[in-house]
Amino acid sequence: MDTIEKHFVTFLSPGTFMAEDTTKPVDSWDVPIAQAMAETITERYDAVPYAFYFTTRTRGPDDLDSKVTATSPTYFIHCKVEMLEEIEARNDPKKSILRSNMRGNGFNRVVVTTRGWKWTQPLRDGDIVLAPRTAKKRSNERSMH
Repeated sequence: MDTIEKHFVTFLSPGTFMAEDTTKPVDSWDVPIAQAMAETITERYDAVPYAFYFTTRTRGPDDLDSKVTATSPTYFIHCKVEMLEEIEARNDPKKSILRSNMRGNGFNRVVVTTRGWKWTQPLRDGDIVLAPRTAKKRSNERSMH
């Protein structure tokens, strides 16, 4: 038995306490294909993906199960980048916990969803924010607060 290698894309959507995720097999780490696939994913409460990442899993002849052997950066979709300085300058009382968490954890930038449920998370070095696709709007797209 030879070593088997398979590629996957995992989509992340806003959840109640943590991100919901959906993983699908793919032929390769193809960003435009994954970005188009994201348009077909809907999680609980009509949550739509804000990001995705790729993994490659490998299983050798003596392995009982496969293991992740490579992981891509996280690709953010339908998100905007906000810097700590911008968030502090707005001085929104509703963002006091966000400001405190960013300072306390050393994050100077976050991504904020621009579509679907509101979601904010750190933007780490190596993460990529993709430009929006020019595809038509989803039927379940709506403004949420």
